[in-house]
Amino acid sequence: METVNNALEIINLSKNYGANKAVDNISFNVKHGEIMGFLGPNGAGKSTTMNIICGCISASGGTVNVCGCDVLENPKIVKSKIGYLPENPPLYFDMKVWEYLSFVYDLKKVKNNKKEHIEKIMELVKISDMKNRMIKNLSKGYKQRVGLAQALIGDPEVLILDEPTVGLDPKQIIEIRNVIKEIGKERTIILSTHILQEVSAVCDRVTIISHGKIVAQNTLKGLEEATGGKDKYILKLKGDTQKALDILSSIDEIVNINTTFINDSEAEILLERKPESDISMQLTEAFGKNGIAITEFKSALLTLEEIFIKLTNSKIYEEEKEEQEVTENDSNI
Repeated sequence: METVNNALEIINLSKNYGANKAVDNISFNVKHGEIMGFLGPNGAGKSTTMNIICGCISASGGTVNVCGCDVLENPKIVKSKIGYLPENPPLYFDMKVWEYLSFVYDLKKVKNNKKEHIEKIMELVKISDMKNRMIKNLSKGYKQRVGLAQALIGDPEVLILDEPTVGLDPKQIIEIRNVIKEIGKERTIILSTHILQEVSAVCDRVTIISHGKIVAQNTLKGLEEATGGKDKYILKLKGDTQKALDILSSIDEIVNINTTFINDSEAEILLERKPESDISMQLTEAFGKNGIAITEFKSALLTLEEIFIKLTNSKIYEEEKEEQEVTENDSNI
């Protein structure tokens, strides 16, 4: 890993609570200007990892570097480079928006011109017309924007957003996503969320954690291909469907056939081929000779939801299997 290329580096990070390993020797990085989705089921270790990055809690082992600075050796510098929006924004409801952001500005000891700095941030997150409103009187969506604004005070290079759209209505979710994408043009963002559609809409890359361990790090496209989706196809056809099934069964490169819809003259079929094999020419020639028309033939890549379930469930299965083997071995001693 080269610090110059990365806004954030996590190296062999661990956090233990007694015998429980909340974070188990994980390593990943986030490049400058990248929006990374940080995914995992409840209790996976996401919040613990983010709290360690922000310097809120200490690690049991490993290293965290933010923009080249170690979080333990240079905590004040690191905190000045990070903006953090927790799942429940740290708002003072009896303050007005401007008053609250001014308070945060003073806490962070920002050197920029206060009025210009706060106005610029309010415009960015689209709350300028709310600056004189009491925070307690704002909608959930606007409260979330105020929370995002406080994270941006001081122009941090890295933003950590924990469930930024939780509890919002569909319109508010779209608006906050658009704000995040706009902010991401100039900053590095770690986005922790349970909304997988949000990751598809906003993130450049994904890191998935389960039971304190990293189970995947890749782009969305890379994850789709790595989990086997690239070898599955959806085939729609018209003609003699029984003959079509016979043809498909005779092609050695096809390893699995599932009919999702079929009658005498039409069918929709999910195919799985052997890795790196080419079946398109064989299908075209065989169907053409038998008067069967292919109306659609496309890749059936896994959705992000399917990938998430596949990776996290397989990890849980592996760990349960290991525990069972240890128990069986102990009982045989």
